[in-house]
Amino acid sequence: MIVCTENVLIGRKCDPMEERIKQQYDRWLSQPGMPADLADELKSIAGDEDAITDRFYRELEFGTGGLRGVIGAGTNRMNVYNIRKATQGLANYLNASDLPKKVAIGYDSRIKSDVFAKETAAVLAANGIKAYIYPRLEPTPALSWAVRYYGCGAGVCVTASHNPAKYNGYKVYGADGCQITLEVAAKILAAIEAVDCFAVQPADFDAALAEGKIEYSSEKCLDDFVDAVYAQRVGDGAGTADLKLVYTPLNGSGLECVKKLLAKLGVTHVTVVPEQEKPDGNFPTCPYPNPEIKQAFELALKMNENIHADLLLATDPDCDRVGIAVMQGGKVRLMSGNEVGAMLLNYLLEMRKQKGTLSQNSVAVKSFVSTDLAQAIAARYGCTFKNLLTGFKYIGEVVTQLESQGRADDFVMGFEESYGYLAGTHARDKDAVVASMLICEMAAYYKLQGLSLGDVMDKMYADYGYYDNAVVSYTFEGEAGMEKMAGIMNHLRQNPPKSLGGSPVVEHSDYQSSLSTDLVSGKSAPIDLPKSNVLEYKAENGCKLIVRPSGTEPKIKTYVTAVAADKAVAQKMGQQLIDESAAWMA
Repeated sequence: MIVCTENVLIGRKCDPMEERIKQQYDRWLSQPGMPADLADELKSIAGDEDAITDRFYRELEFGTGGLRGVIGAGTNRMNVYNIRKATQGLANYLNASDLPKKVAIGYDSRIKSDVFAKETAAVLAANGIKAYIYPRLEPTPALSWAVRYYGCGAGVCVTASHNPAKYNGYKVYGADGCQITLEVAAKILAAIEAVDCFAVQPADFDAALAEGKIEYSSEKCLDDFVDAVYAQRVGDGAGTADLKLVYTPLNGSGLECVKKLLAKLGVTHVTVVPEQEKPDGNFPTCPYPNPEIKQAFELALKMNENIHADLLLATDPDCDRVGIAVMQGGKVRLMSGNEVGAMLLNYLLEMRKQKGTLSQNSVAVKSFVSTDLAQAIAARYGCTFKNLLTGFKYIGEVVTQLESQGRADDFVMGFEESYGYLAGTHARDKDAVVASMLICEMAAYYKLQGLSLGDVMDKMYADYGYYDNAVVSYTFEGEAGMEKMAGIMNHLRQNPPKSLGGSPVVEHSDYQSSLSTDLVSGKSAPIDLPKSNVLEYKAENGCKLIVRPSGTEPKIKTYVTAVAADKAVAQKMGQQLIDESAAWMA
C-alpha cells in the first residue's frame, strides 16, 4: 500500500487520488460498529493496493437506474452504508418536494436484498416518511404497481436484475410507477452527494413497524396486482388446459405470482425445475441468471427430455424479464427477445382485431435497439409505432401519457430486445408476470392450429423477410475498463466507419449530440429523443449497427441488424457486422 507523508513519497509528490483512496480506506476501517463481514473484508485487503483502489476509487454512480454494484465494503460497493446514503438523499429530496411522503419498497432473492430493503425502510421512517414494504420477495412489476396503489411519492426495489450473484442494486421509481427520469435522478443525486454515509441514523425497524411508521404491504395489494395482470388476457382460454409447460424462476422472485396467473389461466400441466424453484441469491445452478442465455435453460432442457413440453419458460431473479424455448419438429429452439416481442405484438393485434377491440388510435412501442420487424407488423394492422431510447421508463412514460389522455385502451404493448415486455397499464416497468401469462395463452392459441411458436415465427419471417438481430456485449472491468469504454466511444465519434459489411454507410446518428446525418445529401436533422451516449450507423444495403455503453453494467453493447429474404444471407451479413465491430473493441 502506498503511504504518503506530507504529500511526499520518496522523491515524488503523492498522487491526490492515491491519497484520497487511502484516507477513505482508513476512515472505513476505523468506523465503530461496522458489520463484521464488512470489517473482515477491509482487514483482509490490507496492503493490497489494487483491491483497495477497486473499492474506493469512486462512489457507486447513481442515475436513472439507481445504484448497482458488487456487494462488499467500500464506496464502490453495495453495502448498508451506501444504501443509507442513497435513501437519505431520496428522503431529503421527497421532504423538499410536494410529493406524498410515502415510499413503496420491494426486493428480490439476491444476497442482502432483504437487509437492504429493511435498511431503506428504517432510514425513511427516521425522516418522517411512511414506508410500505413487501413482507417477502416479489417481482419488480409488483413494486411498480404498489407505488401507485398506495399513492406513494416514490418507490425502491432492491435488485440487480439478471446480473451475476455478486451484484445487487437499488432502483428508484417515481410517483407514476416508472423508473425515475434524468431530471429527478439529477436532483436525488445532488441530495445524495451532500450526505455523509456514516452520519445517517436509521430508525429501529421493529419499533418503527410497531409505531406504524413502517407497514408491511397487504396481501390485498398483491392479489389486486395479480387480478390486474389477469385482466390483460386477450384470448378465451381455449387450449390452455392442454399446454405442457416447464418453468424456472431461476431461484428468484417469480414463482408465486407466475404460478398464480397460470392457474387462473387454466394452465395445469406445469413442471417447475426443483433445483431453481426456491429463492437463493447464490444462484448455485446458474451463476449468471439471465434468461437471454442458454445456460439459464440447461436444467429445464434436461428435465424436458422426459416431459416433452410445448414451452419452456424462465424468469430472471426480479421477474421483470422472461425467456422462452419451444419444441419444434422434435427439437428445442431458444427464442430471442426480439422474436418473442414480435410474436406477442402480432398476437395481441390479431386477437384485438378478431374481437373488435383494436382501436384506430392503437399504439405500440419498443426500444430503438430492438427489431424493426415490429414496425412492419404494426403497419399491417394500422397501429401507430414509436421507437424510444433504451430504458423501460420511456415506455412507461408513454403508458402514463396515454392514460392521462383517457387512452389507456389504445396501448397495445411495449418491449425491449433484452426480454422485457409490458401489456396493460397496471405497471410502468417491464413485467415478466404478464408476459408469461400472454406467452402461454399465445402458445395454446397456436397449438390448437397445429403450430408451435417456432412455426409461427418462421411464418412471420416468410411474410416480412428475415431479420437477423444480434446483441454482442464487451466487458471492461474496473477503473481502467471505464476509461477504455470512454476511449472507444470517443474514437468512433471522431472516426466513424465508412462501410458496414462492404456496404457504404449512408446515415450516421449520434444520440449524444441529438443529430442524425444523411451522408448522401450531407444534411443533418435533430433526433427527437433525450440525449444518450449512443451511436448508430445505417448502410446502403439496409444493415444497421448501434453501439451503446450499458447504463447498469461495465459493458459496451453492439446491436446488429441484417435483413434479407433468405435466412442464410441475412445471417452471413450479420456475422460480418459482428466481426467488424468486434475489432473496434480491441
